[in-house]
Amino acid sequence: MSEHISVLLHETVDGVFTDPNGIYVDGTFGRGGHSRALLAKLGPNGRLIGIDKDPLAIACAEQLAAEDSRFSICHGSFANMADFLAERGLGKVTGVMMDLGVSSPQLDQAERGFSFMKDGPLDMRMDTTSGQSAAQWIATVDEETMANVFYEYGEERYSRRLAKAIVEARRAEPITRTQQLAELIKTAHPRWEKNKHPATRCFQAIRIYLNSELDDLKTGLEEAVNLLAPDGHLAVISFHSLEDRMVKLFIREKEKGPELPPDLPIQNVNIPRILKHLGKAIMPSDAEVQANPRSRSAVLRLAVKVAQ
Repeated sequence: MSEHISVLLHETVDGVFTDPNGIYVDGTFGRGGHSRALLAKLGPNGRLIGIDKDPLAIACAEQLAAEDSRFSICHGSFANMADFLAERGLGKVTGVMMDLGVSSPQLDQAERGFSFMKDGPLDMRMDTTSGQSAAQWIATVDEETMANVFYEYGEERYSRRLAKAIVEARRAEPITRTQQLAELIKTAHPRWEKNKHPATRCFQAIRIYLNSELDDLKTGLEEAVNLLAPDGHLAVISFHSLEDRMVKLFIREKEKGPELPPDLPIQNVNIPRILKHLGKAIMPSDAEVQANPRSRSAVLRLAVKVAQ
């Protein structure tokens, strides 16, 4: 199993860090790369709350919590970060990091079922202690819903054709393995993208849907902004266009302020604005992509909470 390499590590930590004695949230602990780098900057009174859905990530985080009393870990989604902080008697925070990618251990462990590069059971759950596996979903979902998931979450233009092929195939035998599904999609797909396996978009779609990734992101962004103290920083790393578009539009909407009737007698300076973007979107350097090819699609966006 390959080691997980944190993407845009210094850019993210430097982008979110403002106060050595502040309170910070790492919304996706993973294997703790961003958390450890932030802890190295914190003073004795600083606090860092980590969150992750994955039980294996939680086990790794518990080791860090045992070593460093400034850190604690919560099992769940960053969509519930306000509840996690309230349970610890914490309110406003100095900064929030959200890394939306799938970790290398998740991809490289065949039994997790995230990747078709190695054969394994079709699972794809971030939290293996709850929810429906990919195999269970494929066995029971109707053809129209499957096609809609492929189109909406994978942007797969041949979604209906592929869903039809999968539903026909499952009548003959259960679809329970990653390479079994990948080969089925490969055979049914009429047009392959260069340098991309034909099953890539469908696998992405199933994973996003089963783990409620876009719904959690929408809620998590709102939670983060509500929790940030004035001048607090938000850092979000996305790995595909659906996520990045959501983050970009969210920051833009919070920066622009609410839509008001054109005849409302209010000056532009008095329109309530919540966020301000910090610089342009940050991409990995050529050197980082060469060292870690999985970083190539990463996009980091930074914003600051505007003092009201």
